[in-house]
Amino acid sequence: MKILILHRVPYFKIEYHRGISHDRHEVTYFGTDRALDTLPPDLRCERVSRPGDRPAFEEARDWLSDRPRDFDRVISVSEYELLDAALLREHLGVPGAPAAQVALARDKVLMKRAVEEAGLRVPRFLALPEFLALDGKAPWHDRTVLKPHRGASSEDVLVFDTPGRAAEAIGAGRTGVTRLDAGRDLADFEVEEFVSGPIRHFDGLVQGGEVLLLSASEYVGTCLEYAEGRPLGSFQTGFSEETRTWVSRALAAVRIEDGSFHLEAIVQDGELVFLEVGNRVGGADVVATVELATGVHLPSYELRALLGEPVAGTLPEPPAAPRRYGWFVCPGHHLAGREFRGLDGVAGFRDTPSVVAWNELPPGAPLPDHITYQAGETVLAGIVAADTPEDSRDWIAGLFDSLAVRTRPAAPTTPEQVLV
Repeated sequence: MKILILHRVPYFKIEYHRGISHDRHEVTYFGTDRALDTLPPDLRCERVSRPGDRPAFEEARDWLSDRPRDFDRVISVSEYELLDAALLREHLGVPGAPAAQVALARDKVLMKRAVEEAGLRVPRFLALPEFLALDGKAPWHDRTVLKPHRGASSEDVLVFDTPGRAAEAIGAGRTGVTRLDAGRDLADFEVEEFVSGPIRHFDGLVQGGEVLLLSASEYVGTCLEYAEGRPLGSFQTGFSEETRTWVSRALAAVRIEDGSFHLEAIVQDGELVFLEVGNRVGGADVVATVELATGVHLPSYELRALLGEPVAGTLPEPPAAPRRYGWFVCPGHHLAGREFRGLDGVAGFRDTPSVVAWNELPPGAPLPDHITYQAGETVLAGIVAADTPEDSRDWIAGLFDSLAVRTRPAAPTTPEQVLV
């Protein structure tokens, strides 16, 4: 089989060789030099560099226009290039989910409409142009979230006290989101009611519309708080058959039929409220914690599903002595321009038996200038194991309460401590 991979996610996050036989198939990786540099040097494959100045679909289309060739599959596992892969499949006549189907799991307005039509609760919402046409009047009165339709990592997400305050800020061009304040890209945003409660994320594998694997977790902190500079974690919980059915209905509504999924929901008054979903693996250490708990490496089986190989009945058995795993990550992007000097308050956590992985920046490392959950870029990232969900949650919360980050300006001066 001839396989084209739009390569963006660092290779070590996916480990493509675990799901695709590079000896049996002809695999081509199409990506920027930075992405291609993450490929193992001895991997049997073709590497095709692209400038990265335009969407992957456009650059791939132009490349293939100059050098026509056929592919049996076109794959992307990146949140940002799923739609590019779908457009390229349609352009080349390659099997796989079409763009209209993929858009349901990329556009937050489309997905909420579909899930609501399926009879599941979603936050009340309006596309931003519709909201502004109503002079900021909305069918709710309290806290209001402004977010991009197709954003990720909570970038450009804002919370206002009321719909009216949101409308005032947008109208006055003082949201702090550059393109909105310049009056551009209004159609790329939406507003929705703020629903309070614990946030769960559900991760797993689906093929032919059947959920083959499901893992449930709950966040410690929120992705929005992480974007603002506070730590984030999550711990695995159990789930009921009722929850499994709810997840299946949500996936069916947005037509996620093959591959991995990462679905987020808020628990309010005992009811799940759909937040958003992606046809991809979760970020941070979701892949690692799911594999530790279930024995299943999600990207590998996702790739097999996308190649049309049967996955049901091939999944490994879970560990004989199951444990609950959690992951934690401390950001550094809010301290961009400074230099990491070390951590305080972690002595009672770093070397405990509960720690499965602990990845801390070396002193002197520059802090990232963009939101990232990646170990080696963030101040701290790791995995913890415990016998109960409560133990995992309490360990992570205790770490966050104790943790302090020491930094100094990139040009060395007197170190100072910054609490997170």
